This record gives sequence, C-alpha cells and structure tokens, in this order.
Amino acid sequence: MNGKLRDKVACVTGAASGIGRATALLLAREGAIVMATDIQADKGPGLIAEIEGTGGRGCFLAHDVAEEDQWRAVVAEIQARFGRLDILVNNAGVGYSGAVVDMSLELWRRQMAINVDGVFLGVKHALPLMRAHDGGGGGGGSIINVSSIAGIKASANVSGYNASKGAVRLFTKSIALECAAAKDGIRVNSVHPGIVETAIWDTLLGTTEDGSNGRPRTATLDAAVAGAIPLGHKGEAGDIAQGILWLASDDSRYVTGTELVIDGGRSIG
Repeated sequence: MNGKLRDKVACVTGAASGIGRATALLLAREGAIVMATDIQADKGPGLIAEIEGTGGRGCFLAHDVAEEDQWRAVVAEIQARFGRLDILVNNAGVGYSGAVVDMSLELWRRQMAINVDGVFLGVKHALPLMRAHDGGGGGGGSIINVSSIAGIKASANVSGYNASKGAVRLFTKSIALECAAAKDGIRVNSVHPGIVETAIWDTLLGTTEDGSNGRPRTATLDAAVAGAIPLGHKGEAGDIAQGILWLASDDSRYVTGTELVIDGGRSIG
C-alpha cells in the first residue's frame, strides 16, 4: 500500500472510538501497519474489520494504559509481530468535571493515571523499541501525545482535566529535548484538540449520545460552540487525525517539542 506512512508500524491507544479510531483508520489508509489498543475490547474487531476492508493492515489488543505490565505486553507484542515501532500515538484519555471542593481523590487520581501515567508509560516502554530499529539511520520515529486546549487554556470546574493535559504538554517538550540530545531521530510533539464531538464530553458535560438523560451530546456541544469558536462550528475526529498524520509523517521532519492546536480558533487570546 502506498501512502505517507507506507510500511511504518504505528501504535494508537484509545483507538476504539473518537479521535483514536479516526487516527487508526487514517494511518492505516496511509500505509501504516496499525497496532490499535483500547480498554474497550468489544470494539476492537469492528475497527480491524474496517481497516482491512479498505486494504489496510492492523491488529487490536485490549489495553489499560495506566497499567505498566500491560504496556510491557503491548510493546513486546509489537516487537514480536513487526520487529519495530515507528509511530506512537498516546491518545487514550478521560475527563471529569466539577468544583475542586467536590472532586474525590479517586477521580483526581483516575484522570492522572490515564491521562498522565498512561502517556509516561507509553513513552518509557516504546522508546527503546523505536531506538533499536536501524532503518539505515539509527532509529527515528515520531511520538504524538494527545493533550487538549485544556492543557493550554484553563476553565473553571475542570481543574483535574486541566492539570492532566497541561502535564502532557510539558512532559512532551521534556522528552523531545531528551530525544534530541540522544540524537535518536525521534520527534515528540503534542496535539491539542478543541471542541470535537467525542464521548469524553459525556463525562465532562453530563451528556449522552442519544440524549436519554435529557442532554443530547450534539445539541449541547452546538450550544457551547455558539459564540465561542471563531470558525463557528465544532471539529470532527477526522480533523484531529489529519494533524496527527502530519506529525507522524516525514512532512513534519523538522518539528519537535511543539504543540499543534486544532480548535477552530477557540484558544486565541
């Protein structure tokens, strides 16, 4: 298969839905062999069937990104099947809302475990395999950590989410400097989506996809967008996937340690 990522091996976490699913499908269409992972194991077969149905290559593993042993197993499986890893997309994440005085320590820690620990563990365990592949140039590759505009711009009642996504932003920059100093050819960048209709909003805003609780996700997000997004509409998962593709490909070969904001202008000012 031809494409920007022909024969590259990519791992995408949180790939069962939303931005992760759109990313896995797009990277596969661009020629990558995709190891898709998610805690929602029941959605894996459908994703792989769609990838293969369009001529792509991929496989799926059930994976809790907050568990180090599971990261070890995922990377070992990638090494056993493909012998290399070129692209890591740390996308899995959760979000909870509420005043800080009402937030339980359990929810605070859950956000940090998935949004921050999961990214840390992914980088820690993927880097050695990425560095081991010669490829004619001694390693090389791209790590893309999915943060949020909440990692740049604060909002009330999402302090835990803000803190976790801000941590991802600065962690990304630090690892970019480590990789540059190691001269391993690995670039590390973060992506910062704005309002994009995905299931994470159901916990942040108390919505449901079908509106069964009286707060339909689409209508609620459309109302939130009104007057708040300079471009006038919410984004789609595919919009974010396109940015991830650019960072994963050689088109961005001179880009590292930066944040790619994809938010329709929401964070301006």
